[in-house]
Formats: sequence, C-alpha cells, structure tokens
Amino acid sequence: MYVINRTCFSVLIVAFFGYSQGFSTVSTVARPVPNVHPLYSSRLASPLDLPKYEHVEPEITEENPLRVLIAGAGVGGLALANSLSKNPRMRVTVLERTDKFKRFGGPIQLASNALQVIKEMDEDVFDKIMEKFVTTGDKMNGIKDGIRNEWYAMFDLHSPAVSRNMPYTGVIERPDLQQVYLDALPRGIVHNSEKVVSYETNKHGYGVKAIMDSGNEVEGDVLIGADGIWSTVRATMRNAPVRGADSGVTYSGYTVFAGELEYDSFDNGEVGYKVYIGPGQYFVITDTGNGRYQWYAFLAKPCGSAENEEKPEGSSKYLQNIFDGWSEEIHHILKATQEHEIEQRDLYDRPPSVLKPWTEGNVALLGDAVHAMMPNLGQGGCQAFEDAMVLEQELGSAVNRDDIEQKLKRYQSRRLIRSAAVQGLSRFASDIIILGFDTPAKIVMKDGPSIKFENFNYAGIVTKILQPLLPIFFAIQFNFLYEGWKNESVVDFKASSLALFLVGTLILAFAVGSAEEAMVFGGLRLESISAGGAEGMLGAEGLETLLTNIRDFFSVDRFIPGY
Repeated sequence: MYVINRTCFSVLIVAFFGYSQGFSTVSTVARPVPNVHPLYSSRLASPLDLPKYEHVEPEITEENPLRVLIAGAGVGGLALANSLSKNPRMRVTVLERTDKFKRFGGPIQLASNALQVIKEMDEDVFDKIMEKFVTTGDKMNGIKDGIRNEWYAMFDLHSPAVSRNMPYTGVIERPDLQQVYLDALPRGIVHNSEKVVSYETNKHGYGVKAIMDSGNEVEGDVLIGADGIWSTVRATMRNAPVRGADSGVTYSGYTVFAGELEYDSFDNGEVGYKVYIGPGQYFVITDTGNGRYQWYAFLAKPCGSAENEEKPEGSSKYLQNIFDGWSEEIHHILKATQEHEIEQRDLYDRPPSVLKPWTEGNVALLGDAVHAMMPNLGQGGCQAFEDAMVLEQELGSAVNRDDIEQKLKRYQSRRLIRSAAVQGLSRFASDIIILGFDTPAKIVMKDGPSIKFENFNYAGIVTKILQPLLPIFFAIQFNFLYEGWKNESVVDFKASSLALFLVGTLILAFAVGSAEEAMVFGGLRLESISAGGAEGMLGAEGLETLLTNIRDFFSVDRFIPGY
C-alpha cells in the first residue's frame, strides 16, 4: 500500500495548503571550445586558475546582464530561454547534451492551463503552436467499460475552458513544439553537445559554473536544471546518484506500450480520447489529428519487463492476447498497428519534493528534474511550462545579484504545493484504475423473471457505485488545474479546494477496500469515513448522488417490475 499512501499524501498537501547572447568559458584542458558565441571570448586556464570567477557588479543592468545558464533544451527549458532572451537585462545560454535536434517523440498533450501560460509568455509562439495544434477538448472524452464497450464516465474539458476564456486542451507533435521554440530563439543561445554533469558555486562572491562531460566549464550567475528525470543538476544539488535506489527516482510499477499510426477510426472528429478500464490494466486511444492516432496500454509489470519479457509474435499480438475479451475497438487498432510503430518503456516518477530542495543558492530545478510524474493526466509538460513562467517572473523582477537566491526560493514556494498535487493526482489516476477499478457490476434482466448478476465482486460493485461520483471529482480536478495556472500565491484556496482531496480520498478508500488503510499517511491518520463526514467531504449534492446510486442499484423493483 506504499504507492497508494504516497499518492494520497501528495494530494493531501494541496488540500491543506491549498529560455545574440553567449558565455564565457573556462576549460580544464587546452582544447578548442565548441559553440562559443563570437561576442564572448573563451579563456583557457591552468588548474590553478579554475577556482577564479569573473568579477561582476551586483546590479543587474543591460550593460551588466544576469547570466542565466539552462541545462537541457526540453520544452520547459526552451520556453524559459525564449522569455528571458527578450529581456535586455538577461544573457541566456542553453546547454543541450544532444549533438543535434532530431524528430523524436510522439504527441504531447497541452491542457488549457499550459496553453494559457504559453500565450501569456509569448503570444507569437502561441500562435505558431496553434497552427500545428489538434484540439481535443471540444470533443467527447471519457472512460469506457473496456469489456462491454459502454461509456462509463465523461470528462468535461469544454466547460472549464469556456468559463475561463481559455484555449481548449489538445495535442501537438513534440518535435513540432520544440521547433517552434528553437525558431523563436535568437541564434547563439542554444549550444549542442554540451552535457552538464555537475556544477560548482562561488563561495566568495557571484557565479556558478556548469561543468560539462567534455571538461569544459561555463560560468553564469544562475543555473537552471531542466535536464529531465535523470537530472545531473539535481544529483549534484542533493549529493545523490543520478540513477538507482538513492536517486529518488522510483519505478512506478507500470510499463506502457505506445503505438502511433495512421488510422481510420469510426468516431474520428467526434471523440478526442477514450480510456478503457477493466481488471488490472487499461488502454487509451487518442486522436492526434490529420488521420493519425496514438494508443497506450498500461500494464502492472515488474521493472525490466520491456527487456526481459519475450514476445515471439511481436508486441501487437502480445497485447491482443493480454486484452483478450476486451472491446473490439482495442483489437481493431492493435491489428492495424505495425511492429515498428510500437514502443514499450517502463514508467518512472518521483514522490513530491516536499522535504528536499528545489534550489541551492543560485541553482534551481525545473520540470521533470524536480517533479517527474505519471503521464495519466497529460500534465508533465504542462507543469514544466508553469515552472518556466514563474521562474521568468521571479528572475525578471530581480534588480541585484544578491536578490537571486531569494527569488529562486520564492519560485519554489509558489510551485511546490500545486506541482505536488498534480504529481499525486497523476499517480492516483494510475493506481485507482489499475489497482482499484474493475468491470462495473451489472444486473441484467434475462428472459422472464430471471436475473443475471455480472461481475458481482467487491471491485465490480465499487466501480459501479462510484460511477456518478467521478464526474464530480473530474470537475473539481479541472477546476484546480485551470484555475491555478498563474501560481500567484503559495496556495490558491479557490483552485485547490478541500474537495479535491476529500473526494479523491473517498474514491481511493472504497477502491482499495479499506478506508482505514488508505488514509494513514506516515504519522498522520484520518478517521474512518462516516455518513456525516462524507456529507462534509462531498457536499449535500454529491453525497445524495452517491447514496441514490447505491439505493437504485440494489433496488429490487428496478429489475422486477411490479414487485
């Protein structure tokens, strides 16, 4: 139950608290330094010179700009670089480990909160993105019974966006998104083949040096680790390994198969995405536009199953067997997918960094480097954009180099609770669907007065009972995601309603079969749910809906007219 409790803890937190410029380089050996902007000379130094830092004045001005180093050219790092590069008091350098940018990676979901952030940061970039964007939030989206192929619960992505005058959720190919930002950046900002492996800070003045695997060093005033889940900046900050048990990155317990293909779907243009639930696994189909679709199969498997489990007939056939008896819609798209269109990877995430630092002096973490999360809510990239916006605001408001450390701490305080909650919700979505939900129980009338009870086990009954509660939870969830995108305070009580935690906890408690076990979070224990407490959690309407569904489900006269 460790995974479940860790999830609940991060949801509990939110309930109660509600990217023309160049750089100066120092090298450990006398070798040519690649990618040095002609405006700024590199200086080669002997080992005795290495501790030396450039002398800079405290005040941040156009003549004495803040030197911002960004490790990693993912979408979060590029978004930050793009916004900071427009500020004449900033000199931005992006250090990217790959030798060149290639078309790699499939579609990425950008929810309304991320799109609003992108628009706020750079409207021209937003317009370019929308040219390649495929909207899904204005279509039907929801959960289906994976066995019976019936709709189970719908996601209303339309109303929360319309009520806030926000763009609809949708998808874009990750390489296209990255290219929009690369095209927007001035030449000379992004430097390839520069993998940051660690850093050192000036203990007696201003400056931080990013150390490359080549032995080169780049000096700046600020270093932002946007280098992903296996972040070397984070490892240095926390004196921990990049990988392994002590890195803080853990295997989620789930492996995912992903397919991307041209597909003629019967509901093209009507449905954005469908999540098929059933016993111990689930399947997702998403419209990515222009006649292309992407699907995911989430399975609870031991770590390393991608490499160790044999699939002699290929992944498609393997999955067809795994999902035997499930919806024909799943089998139809699996049969249409060629082997080279399928990839499998184990999923890793991190617990919320509540007690571990996001910052150290003038170094800070962004995106997956600090809050890697499960992909179920499609919020990983979205939260990186929110990080970038807040960092741009905080760094942009600094007038003196002495301000930077506190500005970065304020960034952490504005983002900590919200990102932790989204991490928790993302893990919650995985755990609840795989560990808790099943094919919903159903009572079917047969010929005459006979009745057939389908899937009348604990999980099946609970899955049926909770059916009307999920739309309420989804509404609270999307309110939280869409309302709090500005990150204006440490806790946005309007966005992070107590109901987010309470409704989620109730669902989790039912699903795992033990309310008491599900609600023990370390040393903090919540009392078992009572009828009175439930009304406070759900509100009168939510509680009445739940109780009515229970009563109606077991009502005899529903099945035997005239009884």
